Amino acid sequence: MAVVEIVSFGYLHDAPPTAHLTIDLRHHFRDPHVAPELRYMTADDAPVRAAVLNTPGITALVDATATAVAAFACGPSAGTVTVADGCAGGRHRAPTFARVLAERLSAAGHLVQVHHRDIDKDVVQR
Repeated sequence: MAVVEIVSFGYLHDAPPTAHLTIDLRHHFRDPHVAPELRYMTADDAPVRAAVLNTPGITALVDATATAVAAFACGPSAGTVTVADGCAGGRHRAPTFARVLAERLSAAGHLVQVHHRDIDKDVVQR
């Protein structure tokens, strides 16, 4: 199976990383940042993961992304497939999505590497 690199990031910190697939989670999925009790937490915290994963559509997007990765992986030039997924600050939605996608792809037999580019950066004040 293919090697898959997943990079979560925040659009408000820097440009998206180069990737075969870039998933923008900013506008269609609930942002835990708006809840004061979740704002300073990250995807390392269970309440943040629950808030993200209980957002309608997120599971369907993980499924669709996994299907797209499989298509890239079986191409004639298949090498490492890179997926970048971003939210506003890179602390909540993107790393949660990246982890769930990684679990799904690992279960399908892919070797997965995950990097959270911005999870440890300061909360963006907006």
